[in-house]
Amino acid sequence: METRYKICYLLFIVLFLPFISEARERAVWTLEDCVNHALENNLRIQQQKLGVDMARENLRQSKANRFPTLNTGASHSYNYGRSLDPITNEFVTDRVQTNNFNISTGMTLFSGFQIRNAIQKDRYDLQAGRYDVEAMENDISLAVASGYLQILFSKEMVEVAANQLDITRQQVERTEKLVNAGTLARGSLLTIKAQEASEEVALINAENQLNIAYLDLMQLLDLRGEMDFVIDVPELEVIPVETTEFSPLQIYDTAIQIQPDVLSADIRVFSAEKSRDIARGGRLPRLSMSGSMGTGYSEARLEIAEVIETDPQLIGQTASGEAVFGPAFNFETQVIPFRDQIEENLNRSVGLFLQIPIFNNFQVRTNISSSQISLENARLQRQIVRDQLYKTIEQAHQDAHAALQRYKATEKNVEALEESFRYTEQRFNVGMVNTLEYNDAKNRLTTAQSELLQAKYEYVFRVQILDFYIGRPISLQQYVMQQ
Repeated sequence: METRYKICYLLFIVLFLPFISEARERAVWTLEDCVNHALENNLRIQQQKLGVDMARENLRQSKANRFPTLNTGASHSYNYGRSLDPITNEFVTDRVQTNNFNISTGMTLFSGFQIRNAIQKDRYDLQAGRYDVEAMENDISLAVASGYLQILFSKEMVEVAANQLDITRQQVERTEKLVNAGTLARGSLLTIKAQEASEEVALINAENQLNIAYLDLMQLLDLRGEMDFVIDVPELEVIPVETTEFSPLQIYDTAIQIQPDVLSADIRVFSAEKSRDIARGGRLPRLSMSGSMGTGYSEARLEIAEVIETDPQLIGQTASGEAVFGPAFNFETQVIPFRDQIEENLNRSVGLFLQIPIFNNFQVRTNISSSQISLENARLQRQIVRDQLYKTIEQAHQDAHAALQRYKATEKNVEALEESFRYTEQRFNVGMVNTLEYNDAKNRLTTAQSELLQAKYEYVFRVQILDFYIGRPISLQQYVMQQ
């Protein structure tokens, strides 16, 4: 049995190891993977889509309001004691069974164009809801891109801190040898060890920032913290792109035609105009038509079933005193059959109804005033959205240019500081430079490298925003360094 289990285990490993490896490979997430996952699983987006479904149902109901209504009903009851029979309109005292059946219909012929305006309003609301979903998807996509780039930045900061710590540890070893040989004072060793401890703290802080960046992105993607989440780390280079050559106004002119939040604000104005038209329709007369048909059955409705002749009865006498007899009859009755009553009691009605509003406690006027205020608010909101969009584009454009210039200047500074540090390190190794001068050169290089990374990812993110506003998808492909 043990041999059989071993064979099964080996077969399992051989058969499923490729799939396990493939699953591990798929655990590496690209930026596109993160964005797509967020758009498919974000709960706020799903909630926003439910709002679209609700708007769709409202539109369907508005369209259905144009059609006539049709309803039917039936009743079955027993009356006890003295009561008025609804079929015979006679008072009865016995228990009486009654049945009623009816069907009715109604239709609004004119309502101040309110139905038509309601359909158009709900159609606008549905379209605006769809744009709201797209706007939320855009916000989530930009947030994911920001979180993704923050991880890339944090990873490079960890590498910088680790490299600097490695260099310092090598210097600690050299300094210990020089101190032991009597070439350097012990104070130099203590200073370089203090620098080592400081850089160890810097490395731990950088690693913590990386972990926090991962956690932030995983929470944004609604991923569990225990899963193995690793992102793809492409080699990015800063290159001027076409978008930065556009002016903010040029980008804005394109954005207002395609950005869903702007389109939604525009459509909300149209919807508010239709709400005002609906309120104004309350001043106009309403004309409706209705029709009904009904019938019923009652146990109190009787008919003669049989006539029985009895003995003649005295009905008077002649002038001479002779008795006069007349025929006498007894009657046996029965309830009129159900089917006969249904046919005989059938009734129909049709009518037109005109309602002219004269005074309704100023409700119509209040509705019109409220809808006008809502319309003005929608117009202001439209302008606010447009102004905010322009400010965002203008700020992103300025930040992108500033980040590019800062990157170019810092890149030259890093190159100069690297050369300067190499020279200082060589002099330090031969005792021509003290520990403080060495640490100062090293710290200045670390600071410049950090500023270079900040400028790099600031530029990439701001350009992503500008590209996004002119309709380009979020992607890092144009920044990936060619091998």
